[in-house]
Amino acid sequence: MKDALLVLSGGMDSVTMLYDYQHEVALALTFDYGSRHNEREIACARMHCQRLAIPHIVIPLSFMAQYFRSSLLQGGPAVPTGDYNEQNMRSTVVPFRNGIMLSVAAGLAESEGLRRIMIANHAGDHAVYPDCRPQFVEAMNAAVQAGTYEGVTLFAPYTNLTKTDIAHRGKALDIDYSETYSCYNGGAHHCGVCATCRERRQALHDAGIDDKTRYDK
Repeated sequence: MKDALLVLSGGMDSVTMLYDYQHEVALALTFDYGSRHNEREIACARMHCQRLAIPHIVIPLSFMAQYFRSSLLQGGPAVPTGDYNEQNMRSTVVPFRNGIMLSVAAGLAESEGLRRIMIANHAGDHAVYPDCRPQFVEAMNAAVQAGTYEGVTLFAPYTNLTKTDIAHRGKALDIDYSETYSCYNGGAHHCGVCATCRERRQALHDAGIDDKTRYDK
């Protein structure tokens, strides 16, 4: 039964979830919040939704880039290179990003008569992003249920999976990850050296996937 709204960034995690749960997803939602890589991600999200004939909506949240501080946002400080860990990636946190996006998603889901919201947070994000951790998901699920007439729920099945676990799922689904976008720098091609590019490359390698992504370095 198609009763879910999927928050779809266009990166490898949410695209994997899109294919993994395509028979349950009634609507995919992407947010344009002024990140450096939004344009590339949105193009990927749109393409995959068209391929699967899943309706897709893009909602602008431009105020986030205007008022929030993060190296992930346009006009912010440089995106860090190096390893994907809390110390290195702290500057990429967009304050309460998932809380804001899931609040909008809850309103849209209830408006569309959908019962679940899906988000592709995973275990690798827990150390860096507070709004990806299990306790946040649990609290947000309780808030969404309490705040909607039909008791909309939050479904986050990848919460305790690693990036490599997700890549393994994508491999089984025959996903071409070169048709996803992860680089925080937002260039025409993945830079290959920012922390999220490094995390992506390692996960694909560990999952035994022939990475067809074009990297500048």
